[in-house]
Amino acid sequence: MEIIHYSACPVCNSTDISLALSAKDYTVSGETFAIYECGKCGARFTQDIPNPANIGKYYASSSYISHTDTSEGIINKLYHRVRKITLDQKGKLVLRATGLQKGKLLDVGAGTGLFVLQMKERGWDTIGLEPDEGARKVAISKGVDLKESSDLFSLQTASFNAITLWHVLEHVHDLHNYLEQFRKLLTPSGKLIIAVPNYTSADAKYYGEYWAAYDVPRHLYHFSPSSMNTLLNNHHFTLEKIHPQWFDSFYVSLLSEKYKTGKDKFVAGAWHGAMSNVKAIGSKEKCSSLIYVAGIR
Repeated sequence: MEIIHYSACPVCNSTDISLALSAKDYTVSGETFAIYECGKCGARFTQDIPNPANIGKYYASSSYISHTDTSEGIINKLYHRVRKITLDQKGKLVLRATGLQKGKLLDVGAGTGLFVLQMKERGWDTIGLEPDEGARKVAISKGVDLKESSDLFSLQTASFNAITLWHVLEHVHDLHNYLEQFRKLLTPSGKLIIAVPNYTSADAKYYGEYWAAYDVPRHLYHFSPSSMNTLLNNHHFTLEKIHPQWFDSFYVSLLSEKYKTGKDKFVAGAWHGAMSNVKAIGSKEKCSSLIYVAGIR
């Protein structure tokens, strides 16, 4: 299998990189992957990752919720209950960020199409892109026709008021070309909205190598607020706002607790998720997951 080995940071291209920790793939393969950290921008990244042609098998799990919409297991059942609330919150955030009640939106990595459906119901002209064929089939069953990810580079320039990536950017091999294309596709006042895990959060520090949001090797990059700011600046975006995703700490901590102990320890997981949020109240940039809103500079 062909792998990608980085000799420089994939976010800022600095050669000041070193091993931070190693983490296990608990979802599919059971393999262990090294996670490196950049001394310049603060980004972390998974080392020796499968190339785009070989990464697919690491998504081949019935428990991978973004592709299957599974409600298998108690943790995923809880996720489904919360998701309706978070979809509404995301929709309202798009309206606030753009200042528009209706517009044109591109959702990249649309999964099973639920956010696309949410925005269509709000009256937005919405296109969703999704690389996984199985996820696209699930979306069709919900009445949502998603396009393949390769269509990104054939869309009309300067035509979208918002581009959203909900826990997607960390999966994208072609990171810099995607950012450049997003800038071309947005209108001058359009907004790029990116949600990613935050490895500087309290739950990430507590669980360490067991932190579920490392999700190796599917998560190629592990962002901090400073590294995300660097990435956006390098592609002529200005970071305008950062919003916390308070529910994510609970979901991630419940999974992390299972990875660490081998058991569904709901009280312990919920406690550490809650404590992570408490520590982030005074500094929202320490939340388990963050939403970054950026405009074109």
